[in-house]
Amino acid sequence: MTISFNHTIVAAKNKQESASFFTTLFGLPDAVPAGHFLAVALENGVSLDFAEPPIEFQPQHYAFLVGEDDFDRIYGLIVEWGLDHWADPRQTLPGTINTNDGGRGVYFLDPSGHYLEIITRPYGSGR
Repeated sequence: MTISFNHTIVAAKNKQESASFFTTLFGLPDAVPAGHFLAVALENGVSLDFAEPPIEFQPQHYAFLVGEDDFDRIYGLIVEWGLDHWADPRQTLPGTINTNDGGRGVYFLDPSGHYLEIITRPYGSGR
């Protein structure tokens, strides 16, 4: 049996704001309603389903492998929008990117406080 990742629910303070932030930043089609969710389609049939839970939630971490051109475009928007960003997950290297594994990476927050990361090389691939 093949097992593949299909979707995850992303808790949001405002699902429309968070889904729009995500689709605009990543250059994806607009989110579509899916029951109580707003679904953002990614590659291979995977979706991020944004929801507004009636409870306080802990920030999560979502990392995305992107191409070099996409990194340039996304990072350009991060800078243009004045988003705080860091080269490291501990947020000790503000305003910079990392070059781990011979690629590039950066951490930043979405409107709901989730930790987003974009990388151009998978972890461990530069060894």
